[in-house]
Amino acid sequence: MNRPVLHATDLTVGYRRGNRVTPILADFDQRLYAGEVVCLIGPNGAGKSTLLRTLAGMQLPLSGQVILAGEDVHLMPAQKRARSLAIVLSRRVEVGTLTAREVVALGRQPYTGWRGRLSPRDWDLVDEALSAVGASDLANRDVSTLSDGEWQKIMIARALAQEPHVMILDEPTAFLDVHHRAEIMALLRSLAHDRGRAVLLSTHDLDLALHTADRLWAITPDKTVYTGAPEDLVLDGVLERTFPSRHVIFDVTSGTFRVPLRVQGDIRLVGQGVRMYWTRRALERSGWRIVQDSERSSIVVQVIGQGERTAWLVTTGRQRRICHSIQDLVTYLRLACILSSAAEQKQRSLIPRSKGQIT
Repeated sequence: MNRPVLHATDLTVGYRRGNRVTPILADFDQRLYAGEVVCLIGPNGAGKSTLLRTLAGMQLPLSGQVILAGEDVHLMPAQKRARSLAIVLSRRVEVGTLTAREVVALGRQPYTGWRGRLSPRDWDLVDEALSAVGASDLANRDVSTLSDGEWQKIMIARALAQEPHVMILDEPTAFLDVHHRAEIMALLRSLAHDRGRAVLLSTHDLDLALHTADRLWAITPDKTVYTGAPEDLVLDGVLERTFPSRHVIFDVTSGTFRVPLRVQGDIRLVGQGVRMYWTRRALERSGWRIVQDSERSSIVVQVIGQGERTAWLVTTGRQRRICHSIQDLVTYLRLACILSSAAEQKQRSLIPRSKGQIT
């Protein structure tokens, strides 16, 4: 692999107030390479934001070094550092009545000298950055009128205008809806893979991280750091150790967290394709366990699809029922389970008790 553009060596991050030192994360030794997206994940309080600020040169380490483009990031002049590294924070900052294009132009400050005048080339780079993030139509908008998703695009464009080797983002999708979260993550992946940037971001959106990241840096509650491809960390059980909980479990088959449910019973599911996938999800969400062996279950659900129409044939013993929606299917199975349980209880109550048995 090529040389890292950023390398943390024996890094300890935390806070120093007078003579009091509070370490948060110790012995951190990781590398970041050009053209890759790395997602930093971990529970609240793991030290993700403190680590990112230290890597970006905004906060001094308690010990160790951060090497950026061959130099200690904390010893580099601010202007030189800004030419190699850009940081995007999750919080929205007040910038007055500037337009979006003018805010992106602030990313050219490391190159404009003390007068701060932008050349035609600078403005070309500003417009290229806006185009790269799909925000050219926002150029003349007052930033106070931008939505959170639009604002985040402008901040990424500003960072891109710096022409950095490294982009560090702290929770860039924290306040966005599902659509804009996916859009921002796709944008960052494109900037890394198509433009050769090294992108490091923290996120709590595990699903998007698993689908977007080339590598994960996972911080467990005991402050151990694991790194690797998302799939490797899933198979090694790292994600379960990173987010331990009695109330949710990590499902390695789907790569998602789910709430443990009381098992209603076993169902043999027959079908294929996308209809089969979403039927299985609905049944498991409702507490049914999907089995392949017909001898283990007296309930068989067959997914029948024709064109855009779908039906579900349910066989329970000698009874058969056609359902025309997943909601209908789930409701029918729940009712069947209740009736079956009631019948079993009634049958047990009719069994004669032997003499001396306590009632």
